[in-house]
Formats: sequence, structure tokens, C-alpha cells
Amino acid sequence: MVLEEIAASLMWFSYALIPCLLTDGVAVLPAPQNISVQSTNMKHVLTWSPVMVPEEIVYYSVEYQGEYESLYMSHIWIPSNWCSPTTGLECDITDDITATVPYNLRVRATLGSQTSAWSTLKHPFNRNSTTLIPPGMEVTKDGFHLVIKLEDLGPQFEFFVAYWRREPGAKEHVKVVRPGGIPMHLETMEPGATYCVKARTFVKAIGRYSAFSQAECVKVQGESLPLALALFAFVGFMLVLVVVPFSVWKMGRLLRRSCCPVVVLPDTLPARLSLFMAPRETCSQTQKCKKWEIHPETFPSSKCQLLVALQ
Repeated sequence: MVLEEIAASLMWFSYALIPCLLTDGVAVLPAPQNISVQSTNMKHVLTWSPVMVPEEIVYYSVEYQGEYESLYMSHIWIPSNWCSPTTGLECDITDDITATVPYNLRVRATLGSQTSAWSTLKHPFNRNSTTLIPPGMEVTKDGFHLVIKLEDLGPQFEFFVAYWRREPGAKEHVKVVRPGGIPMHLETMEPGATYCVKARTFVKAIGRYSAFSQAECVKVQGESLPLALALFAFVGFMLVLVVVPFSVWKMGRLLRRSCCPVVVLPDTLPARLSLFMAPRETCSQTQKCKKWEIHPETFPSSKCQLLVALQ
């Protein structure tokens, strides 16, 4: 108990001395410690320990230096796009690390007019040391279609998807997919069969693969068309084949009768009508017919007279 009180007193005493530590009239803050880079699937995060100042908000600045700058312009450091300044204890430097070369990184603390010394990463960071882990994936079925949706890890990633039918001696198929985040059809499945899928990532910029993910399997139920439904479909199909052509033929006949009616003319005229007709000339013997000329003065003047004449 006594030792804990002594340690606490020393800690508060050290905090009280911070404003009193002056260099050329400017108070000096302790530099951030425990600087490291956590890199997974090409996402790089720089972390550090906090600079403790009671009841004060400390800001941090992050700068980096690429291989070219470190070799030819060592005095030039570039501020990070997202963390200059920041109150957090980490900085996403993914957009700053654009090449597969060593990068120097450093952090410093700022409190008002007080500035700490720069604390530099012990070993330069190279993105080819990133840890590649298997991608997240979702395997589903859409009817008889095997569908996969992969985690979207960014434009630098390609996915190698392996799938197979789970049975002895089954052949494994591999398909390259890019980008992720979009459902993709892999294969048309057979009823009653089980299909399995696994995937891994590939980053061309660093030439490395991740391990394969755990296989996920889906099974298609044996779905067969009932006999009654099949028979009903067959009968309906046959009815369509018979009824449709008959209906077309019947409609055609009705339209033809309504548009072009057939008029039946008599072969000869009644005998009484010959009273009003006089022969004009006789046909040749081969034709055996006569032409008749109707005289208006002898033709009945009305339908009634014509009917009387025909009687």
C-alpha cells in the first residue's frame, strides 16, 4: 500500500515537472512511445502510446518518408493525409503507403505551444509484410444456382474461388473473381447434390496469396415435378395445340363470310320473262347459246307487274 502511494506521488510529481522542462524557453513534452504498425489485408495502421497530461488534450502529428526521400532527401518528411493532427492514438496510413518499398514513420505530441521530440519507428515498414487472411464470404443458392458473395477488400485484391460437388473423386473447379462485394453465379447445381466452396485472396502488388477459407457447403433438395402436375401440363399443352389452330380457322371463315359474301345466281331465266325479251343474234353452233335484248317498252314498269308476268 505504501509503495503504491509512493509510485502515485512520483507520477504526479513527474507530470508537475513537465511544464517546467524548458528548452530555449519552450516547454518540452515527452515523445510518444511504443510506435508500431498493424497491417492486415493491405490496411496499415500506425499506433503509439499516449502522452499523459492531466486535464489536457494532447494532439499528435504523423509524418512519413519514402525510400527516395530517405536516400536522396533525408530532410524531407511528408505529413500524413489523415492524421496531422489527431487526438487519437492510431493513424490509418494505408493511402500514404503507395509503393512496395521501405517507409520511415514518426510521431510527435503537441500541447498548445509545447511540442515533443519526434519518435521514429524502429524499423522501416514495407507493405509486403502485411498479414493476408482469408476473405469473408457468403455462399447461397438461388433455385438451382450456386451463388457466392465475397468481402470487398479493395481494388488491389483478386479472389480465387474453388468449388466442387461433394462426392468421391469430384473435380475441383477454380474461378478468379474481382472485385468483391457483388453476388456471383458459380455453377448450376443438380437436385439432391451438395456443393462446397472456399476462397483465398491474391494481391498482385506484393505477389502474395492468403490461405484458403474454411469450406462452406450448401445442399439442393431433390425437387421433382409431381406426376399429376406433369399430366395436367401435358393436357393443357395438347389443348393449346388443338384449340388455337381451330379458333384461328373459324375466325378466318367468319371474317371471309362477313367481308366477301357468296351470291348464288340462277342458271336460267324463268320462261315468262322471255315474253319481254327478243332474240338479237344467235351464237355459233359450237356455243349453242343466244344473246337476248331487253326492250324497255315491253319490260314491266314495276316489281308487281314483273311478278304477275312471271306467274
